[in-house]
Amino acid sequence: MKKLIPLLVAGAFVAGTAHAAGPDYKIALITGKTGLFEPYARETETGFMMGLEYLTGGKMEVNGRKIKVIIKDDQSKPDLGRTLLAEAYGDDKADIAVGTSSSGSALAMLPIAAEFKKILIVEPAVADAITGQHWNRYIFRTARNSMQDALAAASTFKNGSVAFLAQDYAFGKDAIKAGKEALATVGSKARVVHEEYAPMTTTDFTAPAQRIFAKLKDQPEPRVLAIVWAGPNPLNKIADMRPERYNIALVPGGNTLPVLKTWKAYAGTEGTIYYYHGFPKNKMNDWFVAEHMKRHKSPPDMFTAGGFAAASAVYNALSKAKSTDTEKLIATMEGMEFDTPKGKMTFRKQDHQALQPMYHFRIKKQPKTEWDLLELVREIPASELPLPIRNKR
Repeated sequence: MKKLIPLLVAGAFVAGTAHAAGPDYKIALITGKTGLFEPYARETETGFMMGLEYLTGGKMEVNGRKIKVIIKDDQSKPDLGRTLLAEAYGDDKADIAVGTSSSGSALAMLPIAAEFKKILIVEPAVADAITGQHWNRYIFRTARNSMQDALAAASTFKNGSVAFLAQDYAFGKDAIKAGKEALATVGSKARVVHEEYAPMTTTDFTAPAQRIFAKLKDQPEPRVLAIVWAGPNPLNKIADMRPERYNIALVPGGNTLPVLKTWKAYAGTEGTIYYYHGFPKNKMNDWFVAEHMKRHKSPPDMFTAGGFAAASAVYNALSKAKSTDTEKLIATMEGMEFDTPKGKMTFRKQDHQALQPMYHFRIKKQPKTEWDLLELVREIPASELPLPIRNKR
């Protein structure tokens, strides 16, 4: 159910070396390592551990105290997520918890953080409700939320007609709700003409696509089908049904590198994304990309970057608060600015959502390498993403 990973100083201790000043910091990392979101969980863990390594200069200590990471697999099951978080706070005495991959599981975990009065940093779950109606003051989120995704995408839709395709669960429903609101928020004249929800396990998109085409084909141009999908994206399957017959353009949301690699046939197609390894220009991202390539023969992905960002939040909170007292941590983290591979993030005081940039991309026509997939149209700064405050604080 769990494994305890001690993060030790590189190299052996020399006899007589003084012990760290105080007990170990214990950080619980809960992800959905079993099931549909396993790739996301694996990336999150990799990024989290690399982030701690980078930020501590390889010592894996902060304030002279060692860091231990307790890793748990909630299998993306809400009931198990609740149980494991309670176990982490109660039995393992975790000072801070981070997780999880599924929005449904993350939502189930929120009351446990409040019950134990302990910090939970949500990464990578994106449902708006996490920092909205179900939020409590112990919740911080480094992951972007659905509305940040939607605002980024909406900034590229100026007019015309839009249909949405999403998965029929919390993430998909939140994303479409946010998408409609985002269009209004950014002042777009584009009109939403259809919403289509399909089961998470859908492999045959013939019927959903036909319904979407029927709704869009006679609407004002440009006609856009925006696809919001966790896991293998249906872009290729829907493209095979030739939406261009009706002058319908496909607009995919950002996705993981293995999925992006399947989109080479759609050079010139544009979308928006949370992170792509070639876009941010900063020292931290340079190290992250180079080191990940060296270790894994591929660049870091969206969820790897998210794991790194969560590690940075943990490190900065402990370093600045110099305490595991929850109230001191909250006081430190509210408004806290911290570096990530994307650049600066800031925890907004009102709802503890990390404000961050997003990216408008175009699929490349002539990739130079197997991982050279996207070109940057524009970085969308956090200041251009007017994120509403949804909680009841």
